[in-house]
Amino acid sequence: MKLTPKEFLDILHFTERLKDTPRHCTTSGRRTESVAEHSWRVSLMAFFLKHEFADLDINRVMEMCLIHDLGECFTGDIPTFSKSDNDRINEDALLSEWVSSLPVVLSSELSDLYDEMNAQKTKEARLFKALDKLEALIQHNESPLDTWSENEFDLNKKYAFDTVEFSQWMTDLRNEILSETLDKIENESK
Repeated sequence: MKLTPKEFLDILHFTERLKDTPRHCTTSGRRTESVAEHSWRVSLMAFFLKHEFADLDINRVMEMCLIHDLGECFTGDIPTFSKSDNDRINEDALLSEWVSSLPVVLSSELSDLYDEMNAQKTKEARLFKALDKLEALIQHNESPLDTWSENEFDLNKKYAFDTVEFSQWMTDLRNEILSETLDKIENESK
């Protein structure tokens, strides 16, 4: 069974919430970033890396990037350093209920993607997770330093190194982000 135009529109209207769901980060122009903007850029990062990771199914990685924060349609964005296990359980339950309510063709595909993302056993899932975390660090480096919360100075120096260990290229990228972080802190703190 295929998706009807009405079902398609219902899904789009629901997911539009992410355009209005603010994230903890701000843009370089001091505007609060939306969850949709974050997901878009994580997806774009995957697309730009298709030649660096030619052995991976980059389309699958981009699919993961596009859907990874749909649970925030229900809960809003809770920064990683504030998100509790109960927050995760609640978000996962609400997302799972919504995914189950979708037409079978989409429900099955989304469930498979979320299972793969959560298991973190495939190279595609590991690349997605690394990109998700690194995009947040990159966005912090692009935002004015006075918009950072106190804990982000340390977080931007230490976060996600374990997530990139599967790839030397991603480890090099994380180190380059750290270099930008240290330069930003030194130059903007004066």
